[in-house]
Amino acid sequence: MNTKTSSNDDPSPINLPPDSAQADGLGQIDCPFCDGLGYVMPDVPPAHPSFGRAVICSCRRAEREMARMDNLLKLSQLGALQNCTFDAFMPEGLGMTPQKQHNLKFAFDCVLAYAQDPQGWLVLKGGYGCGKTHLAAAVANYRLAMGHTALFVSTPDLLDHLRASFSPNAATSYDQRFEQIRNAPLLILDDLGSQSNSEWAQEKLYQIFNYRYNARLPTIITTNEDLESIEIRIRSRMVDPGLVQIITILAPDFRRAGVDQDQSDLSSLSLHGDKTLDNFDLRERELPKGQAENLRRALETAREFATNPTDWLVFNSVGYGNGKTHLAAAIANHVTNQGDSVLFIVVPDLLDHLRATFNPASGMRLDKRFDEVKTAPLLVLDDLGTESATAWAREKLYQLFNYRYNARLPTVITTATPVDELDPRLATRMLDGSRCTFFLIEAPSYRGRVKLKRKRN
Repeated sequence: MNTKTSSNDDPSPINLPPDSAQADGLGQIDCPFCDGLGYVMPDVPPAHPSFGRAVICSCRRAEREMARMDNLLKLSQLGALQNCTFDAFMPEGLGMTPQKQHNLKFAFDCVLAYAQDPQGWLVLKGGYGCGKTHLAAAVANYRLAMGHTALFVSTPDLLDHLRASFSPNAATSYDQRFEQIRNAPLLILDDLGSQSNSEWAQEKLYQIFNYRYNARLPTIITTNEDLESIEIRIRSRMVDPGLVQIITILAPDFRRAGVDQDQSDLSSLSLHGDKTLDNFDLRERELPKGQAENLRRALETAREFATNPTDWLVFNSVGYGNGKTHLAAAIANHVTNQGDSVLFIVVPDLLDHLRATFNPASGMRLDKRFDEVKTAPLLVLDDLGTESATAWAREKLYQLFNYRYNARLPTVITTATPVDELDPRLATRMLDGSRCTFFLIEAPSYRGRVKLKRKRN
């Protein structure tokens, strides 16, 4: 068999094919190393593990690299994302607060710098539609335009590609597919956390993450999950500051336009769009002086909180219809008009939304829905105490209260239930004067006044 030795050999030796390979012209005809065979014997001492084993000649490396790029492009999902470029991105966002504009511009600049010189890992966190996928795809399109290789794939589809390789009719074996993925020069893994977390899926993802982590291979990951909810072996590699830069994007959903683009589909604030701090009726002419003064202080308290939402504010009263919901909704509308995100929801409705996630047809998981509520920048819980007090409901509310209490997340609560009748685990947090302003509204119901006027007419 006609083979030559070369010092410029591929480090991964393979078995030499049959003599018929010479006739196939696998290498370049005028190659001084292989004479067109495409393989050479490495010039190594007998003790070397590659001694006597043929390797691919350097004249075929460009061809092999092109084939690898073609395979990666077939795996990539950039067809629908070809227009996701840095030029097409809006780093100023749409109708955002200066803080969020600065955050988005910072994310844009960091990702662009990474595209120019991919080193280490980049993790992009944020809610749905905030621009994570666009920026990640922009990196892939940028690298491809520069003639470099990049594999962009969503996490569920990546696992599907691996499963498909087990098929007897698969053109690529599992081992080949797995190597293509974990050795990709730049791997962009979109939407981590949206996959089905079977033991097999977790194991495959861990193997990919661990391999690329140890090899320090450039990797971009996008996720809308809290890092704490990601499998611990993967998370420990994603938070290594020596390799990974984590960027949290605060921008709201680009797909939703208008003033209320930050509003969750859980929020019922749109039903209270007419309630403002300026049109709150103090009823000074009809209430006794003490009650009128109490209502005025309630408005001042609401205005102060709306100006600087910090910690908790609870409006309590005896009975309904005395302005609690108006003040809570007015705070929410004021904060929303400043461009910040608010979740306004009636407590029984909140529990119904959580229960709805148990429906097999639901497109939302309980943990994701609950996290949306727990981590809302400003949460307004209306009518606490009117919910069905099942053990499950009490546990969910306790988890919600405990999380926001410990995280000191701005929260407004309205309730007509005496505090001593509430779950003591909730009451103790609502009565903590170091973190919560508890205001008892003493005015009678507005609705009773309306009925009285109708009778007089």
